Amino acid sequence: ALARDSVHDQNRIATAYEFSQLQANLDYPVAGDPLRQFGDADGTGHDSQGLTLATNPGALVTAPADGWIVFAGTFRSYGRMIILNAGEGYHLVLSGMDKVNVREGQFVVAGEPLAVMGEKRIASVNALTLETDKPTLYIEFRKNGKPVDSRPWWSAKISGKARNDT
Repeated sequence: ALARDSVHDQNRIATAYEFSQLQANLDYPVAGDPLRQFGDADGTGHDSQGLTLATNPGALVTAPADGWIVFAGTFRSYGRMIILNAGEGYHLVLSGMDKVNVREGQFVVAGEPLAVMGEKRIASVNALTLETDKPTLYIEFRKNGKPVDSRPWWSAKISGKARNDT
């Protein structure tokens, strides 16, 4: 019994790292260019609560961190939305996708494919007044239900995801 209790269960699903320890280590979930950052004017008289990236049509969206999918589906005018529970009270909200390939309750690892962007920008509140017709991915980090600036988490290096800027 002592030997059995001391062996770590290799099959247990859990995040590899605490989310708070991942600052400056996350890649964007899609190849894209930032259009609007946390705190920027959102075109409706408010400040943006997240990051908006311009992507290419059909771009693959991957998990920025390990976690559990707590929502995957259509939400209001935001297109397809995914909410990822990254642990420690952090939730990552991704919206504006065309097709979602994960389900609620599923555990995903960083870099795992989650969704695909559509062919055009979804007309949502987050995409108002943007200077692009390209598809846009909206990313919001929340800590205990409150939006937080995601900039400290993103890596400065190029993600390595394929890009087509022609």
